[in-house]
Amino acid sequence: MAKVIAALLRHGDYHQLADTPSALQPFPLTTDGIEQAEGSVFLLQGVLAMYGWSLHPVIDSSRLLRGWQTAEVIRKALQTGASTLFEIETFDELAERSVGSAANLTVRQIESVLQEDPRCSPPPEGWKSDSRYRLPLQGAESLIEAGERVAGHIESRLAQLQQQVEVDTVKLFVGHGAAFRHAAHHLGVLEFHRIAALSMRHCRPVFLERRYAGAWRHLIGAWKVRSEGEAFVD
Repeated sequence: MAKVIAALLRHGDYHQLADTPSALQPFPLTTDGIEQAEGSVFLLQGVLAMYGWSLHPVIDSSRLLRGWQTAEVIRKALQTGASTLFEIETFDELAERSVGSAANLTVRQIESVLQEDPRCSPPPEGWKSDSRYRLPLQGAESLIEAGERVAGHIESRLAQLQQQVEVDTVKLFVGHGAAFRHAAHHLGVLEFHRIAALSMRHCRPVFLERRYAGAWRHLIGAWKVRSEGEAFVD
């Protein structure tokens, strides 16, 4: 039976506000980010050629600009000289963890908001990278909840694809590092205690196979080991 494989690719470097949870920042890729996206195409094509896998022509992307822009750079490069028409579909489900009504505030501003709200308790130390902590603000979610959302999208798309393909097929998902890592935990390929110690390199895909029993396994592509003191900036 044909394999179906999800290639999880973190967006390229972008113009991120300092000391601000990535959340819903609307800014574009930097020059480095564009180059990272361009470089990912050669890596992706090399893996496809090495294993004889086919690439599904629809790229699923986060709707955030940095996600879509990364996907668009890849789509254009793949389209050059190809007879297959590549396209992008964007999804809210692939967004990074939302901090709700605190979107695009700095960490200090968010903590000040909570301090001034008599209904809220102070957040725990290191709350930004705490997988289970959810800000007590409208629309906020925890990292583990964001991962569940992303995992549900990936599972649904691959289960559908599995019923359609006759050759080993890779589907590309362009999104966000923290959400992807927590999704990998929900899919059963990354132990919970390892999540905080890992990150994802910009535009370096991690390949996960969905098996017919609904189980998943990590095929190739390494997570990035987070260095001591490295900021949590997914």
